[in-house]
Amino acid sequence: QVQLVESGGGLVQPGGSLLLSCAASGFSFRHYTIRWYRRAPGKEREQVARISPNGVPSWYKDSVNGRFTISRDNDKEMAYLQMNSLKAEDTAVYYCSTYLPVDGEFWGQGTQVTVSS
Repeated sequence: QVQLVESGGGLVQPGGSLLLSCAASGFSFRHYTIRWYRRAPGKEREQVARISPNGVPSWYKDSVNGRFTISRDNDKEMAYLQMNSLKAEDTAVYYCSTYLPVDGEFWGQGTQVTVSS
């Protein structure tokens, strides 16, 4: 079955960096767009970035553009979100997702990112 497993979250000081990973299995990873979302406490889930099947990043949320970099390794069936210059407002649970035309949207369990001094 389709599985997405995020890792790499943690506590980091403002200005610091984290690399989130998303391990995918159960579908033809190299053929589908991957998205990173986040949900901050008390807020709606929001899309942060997405990357096309061929590895070209196709969109970033304005507030992270220039600080976050999405990437993927189709051979390893992994997606990544490199987060630099982190701010308190980046604190959230981060999720990776993919949409399969027949089966719908799939999500991982999320990984907590806390930016605090």
